[in-house]
Amino acid sequence: MTTERMIEAFDVRKNYAGGTEGAGLNGFDLEVEAGTVTGLLGPNGAGKTTAVRILATLLRMDSGEARIAGYDVSRHGAEVRRTIGLVGQYAAVDEILTGKQNLVMFGRLNHLGHTKATSRADELLERFGLTESANLPASKYSGGMRRRLDLAASLIVAPKVLFVDEPTTGLDPAGRAEVWSAVRELVRQGTTVLLTTQYLDEADQLADRISMLKAGKVVAEGTPDALKAQLGADWLDLVLTATDQVPLILQLTERLADGDIQVDDLKVSIPVKDRTRALVEVATLLQEAKIEPADITLRRPTLDEVFLHLTGAGVPA
Repeated sequence: MTTERMIEAFDVRKNYAGGTEGAGLNGFDLEVEAGTVTGLLGPNGAGKTTAVRILATLLRMDSGEARIAGYDVSRHGAEVRRTIGLVGQYAAVDEILTGKQNLVMFGRLNHLGHTKATSRADELLERFGLTESANLPASKYSGGMRRRLDLAASLIVAPKVLFVDEPTTGLDPAGRAEVWSAVRELVRQGTTVLLTTQYLDEADQLADRISMLKAGKVVAEGTPDALKAQLGADWLDLVLTATDQVPLILQLTERLADGDIQVDDLKVSIPVKDRTRALVEVATLLQEAKIEPADITLRRPTLDEVFLHLTGAGVPA
């Protein structure tokens, strides 16, 4: 049994005249299976926006191949555009209109009759938990509500593929949770999502697979857990109560470390292979040294650490 691929890109290249070396795309490859979320991550200038614009037919590639739901992006642009939805970084709603009026307007712009546009608006307002605020001006909506309305607008014609660019930028934790829930619901109903985000925890929460870009190429891809496993060791984090304890802890735990120990003020992070044995040994060493830490935690590598390791960059943008 084969799984349908909704997004495919092979050796896609795009160079900008006068651009810096490595800008654009330099052999970009991507495969996204139907009904999944793929996170596209990379430092500023890695090529994320260029990739999305090419896949959405907003920009022509210099060479390579790309297909959306089987349609060639270069040769069948109209079919591709009928297949996709695009949610930009900022909500594209009219703040004067009510939530329902916004959706009806998008329906009419997509050539739906008034009756069909109205019924589709009601359906989407219910799906995204906006029925009670349907007749409020969008200017009265919270940030999370606006993004949910924006997602609803992108689904007026039920696209098979949805490109979502940094959906929670500027939102508070409650707003982010609202948008995450909405994206998960879309996927449950069969939509395929390509997500770009500057929040690594967002990709960790939402993405089935992640592709990490550097200088216009995918340098790593896989499930979040598989990417984390590439770093190998688990981490034992100690939070101490006094700075003079740090040198002693470094000395005591050096032989247990499977790599470089990291120190951040009172926090000491030790990479370890055998997590259970390491925890027991460190607890014993602390007891013998009469040191009572403020906290001690065993954890897997974070996606942030994978990102730093693979791209040599700071926070993705």
